[in-house]
Amino acid sequence: MSDFQTIADRVEIEALRGEFTDAVMMRDYDRLASLFTPDGALRMPNIPAELLGQEEIRSWGERVPNFVDFLVQNTHPGTIALDGDTASGRAYMSELGRTRDGRQGLNYAIYHDRYQRTGDGWRFTERVYEVRYEDSTPLAGSPPRRAAR
Repeated sequence: MSDFQTIADRVEIEALRGEFTDAVMMRDYDRLASLFTPDGALRMPNIPAELLGQEEIRSWGERVPNFVDFLVQNTHPGTIALDGDTASGRAYMSELGRTRDGRQGLNYAIYHDRYQRTGDGWRFTERVYEVRYEDSTPLAGSPPRRAAR
């Protein structure tokens, strides 16, 4: 693999991780599901949820607005280890949010990732969410109220 290809792969994987966060923030679950291989897995043991395949990921996303009032997710660069057409890595997260049943807080976590090069670019084959710190103290702020138009 050339140095240029290594750089391109790293940039594409970093963009994939950014797309994931943007899809979550924009509640675009069709796009979120498309970021995974057809048999890809999204695992969130803290919820607990284990979503296998694009359809389960999409379906879960469609239900999220029923139980999540708001969520703000930030991805921070992590590691990427390339191995031909596969790769693994970690992305570091900070999130704050509130569920419709009143639970709220801030957490810091790691996504443990596996990636696959496909005809459509790099995709997740697995994303496992590991919470490292959780603060359930009531949030002092709230989403801004929209002015009437």
